[in-house]
Amino acid sequence: MRRILFTLLSFVGFIFFSQVSSAQFDSTVSLTGGLNALKIAVPFLTIAPDSRAGGMGDAGVATSPDINSQHWNPAKFPFIESKKWGVAFSYTPWLRNLVNDINLTYLTGYYQVDKMQAISSSLLYFAMGEIQFTTDNPNDPPVKFFNPNEFAIDIAYSRKFSDYISGAIAFRYIRSDLSGGYSQPGQASAKAGTSFAADIAMYYQHPVKLSDKFGQMAFGFNISNIGTKLSYSDDPMKDFIPINLRLGGRLTMDIDSYNSFSFTVDANKLLVPTPPVYGVVDEQTVIVKGMNPNVSVVQGMLQSFYDAPGGFKEELNEIYYATGIEYWYARQFALRAGYFYENENKGNRKYFTVGAGLKYNIFNIDFSYLIPTGGFNSPMANTVRFSLSFDFEATRMRGQKVNNN
Repeated sequence: MRRILFTLLSFVGFIFFSQVSSAQFDSTVSLTGGLNALKIAVPFLTIAPDSRAGGMGDAGVATSPDINSQHWNPAKFPFIESKKWGVAFSYTPWLRNLVNDINLTYLTGYYQVDKMQAISSSLLYFAMGEIQFTTDNPNDPPVKFFNPNEFAIDIAYSRKFSDYISGAIAFRYIRSDLSGGYSQPGQASAKAGTSFAADIAMYYQHPVKLSDKFGQMAFGFNISNIGTKLSYSDDPMKDFIPINLRLGGRLTMDIDSYNSFSFTVDANKLLVPTPPVYGVVDEQTVIVKGMNPNVSVVQGMLQSFYDAPGGFKEELNEIYYATGIEYWYARQFALRAGYFYENENKGNRKYFTVGAGLKYNIFNIDFSYLIPTGGFNSPMANTVRFSLSFDFEATRMRGQKVNNN
């Protein structure tokens, strides 16, 4: 059973964080720093769930506030103008180059209590298709069929501290079921992994003027998934979830009353221990470079800034970047493009993204498309995302106007 779970976890981890060429896919790590990707559970929490951010290179911590801010920075919700509340639905067929039954679904919504504060919530569901459990005898029929799945549900509270700055805190429950409780006789009992986590976020925006053009600058900060470790059995060894530090900025310029451009950039770092380099001394396996990764959550977050066996250079390599540009015409039609970069020794995710959006009456429609770079056949090639959001406050206001007439 452990072998099955390890294989499945390794596959999922490879898909998200180890998209490297076959020449790079080596289990050894040199003392001077080589392939050494961070090891986490439930990596689905790091996938961009919506099409708007997905079209801008997965940048979103400081983009203009929208209904999908829950994933990127819930502190943005109090700054949403002219919308009292709304909901959004996003769907991503995942890894279609490999399989046809893996997908990510995202449902989110918010409500502005007043002009200063808001509450919000979201559900992220990751379906991993169907797998079958077998015995060691290849002639035996499958023992069990199961559809592995993972989900996270959260709620957040956000509040303005002034006309320009706000903060938020979110609480999240995470569940990952990779085996349906199946375990072979004589092996450790399998179970679904669960975790509780929290986010701490802040957002700042301020009007600016460059030459004769008016615009807005913004900065965002979010530490997400600060939570308990996760295990799929009674084994005391548990895995870190993807505790992520995200920082970013944005500049929006209004060219005229119809046209505007926004430029945004995010920098991310996982606050989890870096795997050390192990060696054999006196017939015992010891750490020869780096630090012990089996530590508490708080200690792991702190040492994530200085524990890489390759030193400060490797720590810098663990930062991955997302940049994006967004063009709006008459606040109704949008075009987007972006680029995502991750060091080749830390996952090697590199891709361009493009996207478009349309506002029509009470709803918004968004679409994005991913184009991998790096010179190898990425399983993420041709990834598309679809999002649909509704502005119910607009519906209520229009209904009032009709009744008044």
